[in-house]
Amino acid sequence: MSSITVENDSKSGGEEPKGPQDPQRIKEMGKFLDDSLEKKDFESIISCFSDDCRIELLGKSLHGKDGVEKWLNWMFDAIEKVQLTPVVIMVEGDVFFEEFKVDGTTKNGSAITSKQSEVLVYEDYKVKELRLYFDRLDFADAIADKWPSKQIVRRIVEISTKGLS
Repeated sequence: MSSITVENDSKSGGEEPKGPQDPQRIKEMGKFLDDSLEKKDFESIISCFSDDCRIELLGKSLHGKDGVEKWLNWMFDAIEKVQLTPVVIMVEGDVFFEEFKVDGTTKNGSAITSKQSEVLVYEDYKVKELRLYFDRLDFADAIADKWPSKQIVRRIVEISTKGLS
C-alpha cells in the first residue's frame, strides 16, 4: 500500500512552484498513480492531476479533470483488469518518464499485453501534462469481437511488420 498523500487542489491555488520538486517524491507520485490505476480508484487518480491538466494519446488531447474522467472511462470501458510493470523510470526536473508493460484483461476475457511509455510533467506535485505512447494494434486484436474484425487486425499487423523478421 502506498503512503503518498495527495494534497487538495485548493492548497496550491494555482501558485507557482516554491522551488524545484523533489525527484524521489515525483517517483512516489508516479507509483501512487500506477497503483490507483490498477485498483481503478477514479477518485485517487483524478486527485493526482491539476485542474488545468492535459492528456495526449492516440492523436487526441483531453483537458482538465473532465478530460481525466473521459480517459479513465474510455480505458476501463474496454479493460476489466490491468497490471502495470515498470521497465524504466527516469525523472529530470519536473518530468517523469516511464517505460512500462501493461498486462490486462478485456471485458470479454481476452488478454492484452502492451509495452508503453509515458511522459508526465509535474507542477506542485500534480500532473500538469500526461503524454501516453502505445501501439493501438496491441488493443485492437483484444477488443475486436467478431471474426472478420479479428482477421483484419491480424492482417494489418502482419503487413506492418513485413520484412522485419
